[in-house]
Amino acid sequence: MSLDLKRVASEPLTSSAPLVEELRKAQKPRAEHRLGLEHEKFIYPVGSAQPVPYEGPNGVGALLEKLAPGGYEPFRETPQSPVIALQKGIAAISLEPGGQFELSGSPFFTAREAHEENLAHLRETKAAAKELGLRLVGLGYRPVGTTGDMPWMPKTRYQVMRRTLPKRGRLALNMMLMTSTGQVSLDWSDEADCVKKTVTVARLSPLLVALYANSPLVEGKPSGYMTFRSRVWEEVDPTRCGYLPSWFDGSFSYQAYVDWALDAPLLFLRRNGEYRHPELTFRQLLKEGYEGRPPDMGDWTDHLSTLFPEVRLKKVLEVRGADCGSAAMTGALGALWRGILYDPQALDEAQLLLPRLNFTEHLSFHDTARREGLAGKLGAHELHRLAGEMVAIAKRGLLRLDPLDAPLLAPLEAVAASGRSPAQAVLDAWAEDPRPEVLMTRFEL
Repeated sequence: MSLDLKRVASEPLTSSAPLVEELRKAQKPRAEHRLGLEHEKFIYPVGSAQPVPYEGPNGVGALLEKLAPGGYEPFRETPQSPVIALQKGIAAISLEPGGQFELSGSPFFTAREAHEENLAHLRETKAAAKELGLRLVGLGYRPVGTTGDMPWMPKTRYQVMRRTLPKRGRLALNMMLMTSTGQVSLDWSDEADCVKKTVTVARLSPLLVALYANSPLVEGKPSGYMTFRSRVWEEVDPTRCGYLPSWFDGSFSYQAYVDWALDAPLLFLRRNGEYRHPELTFRQLLKEGYEGRPPDMGDWTDHLSTLFPEVRLKKVLEVRGADCGSAAMTGALGALWRGILYDPQALDEAQLLLPRLNFTEHLSFHDTARREGLAGKLGAHELHRLAGEMVAIAKRGLLRLDPLDAPLLAPLEAVAASGRSPAQAVLDAWAEDPRPEVLMTRFEL
């Protein structure tokens, strides 16, 4: 979640050249490449499947207050506003719109360091939550309830997006309130490296979706998808979500990403401490300005944070295809992509793992993955076998790069070998006992 820090005035933008240059400024020497984890999870009362509001002695705000003395700096939008995040160095604990609790971790050289940071966060959060009669649950989509049942966190950005984003897609509120994910952020060294890594991740993303699929229930019923969280993104906003065609036709570049982002509509502009929502794309804003004022880099940074492709570029490369799962699965996420993207031989092998699909074929592949999970096929190829080979490529990469990270891949090796996405365990548990509070206990973190 963006913390919407106070905007700093910058030079006005009059062309896309500075936007491309921002991506170039994000380049880092290979020896400085790091990774960071983000881990969202749901908060529920012990013994209940009711969502937790921000307010009240046992609310999400109270949980932040419990954690704050542990060396955190509370973050407020204004001095009078409620606390909506906690910061400790680069790491931050923040809230998604429906109260999903997120750790945005620090950048580390190794996956095991990132995993240990997340484990420490879970230990202290679980301890604080227990004092309030709350618990943490690791699923990709709320298995019961509707968007109308959900609380909203007291953040101005979310109130604006609550008005603007549903105009773009039928399931926009579902995305904001009902989903939970795990993500990893990584670095690149130059434009060619960025292109190679981004395209490789995009082409492999359906396998990631199948490996991490963990959200088969919607409103207390099987949805027909192993990951309904992934399905939701199809109806949020096609101009800012999904896959870029340039990832599949050989034309991807810094400029291609900027051009794609320029054509997405603004969700808001921050002006004089207020959120405005002009009906403009960023390209139109760049050409016409707003209220007599051209955009600046702060506006572009805000805009990039409202784009949600499967692979997102900001100052880092964000991999966004995984449902929330266990701590071990989140640790494996960092190891998977470190092994594939940071070892040159593994990256070359990963590029050759799948048939070369065009954009339309890839969308079909992605749909199979989210519907059927590891039980699906790509042509004659079983997805669980392809996913197993992807994990094996990562492991070989880590054994060359840093063998101490390789054991983190054990959960993914087991999932791929079983041929069952994590969602199947959710369905099995629901069939055995369809009481929501029992399900929450089964998947408590």
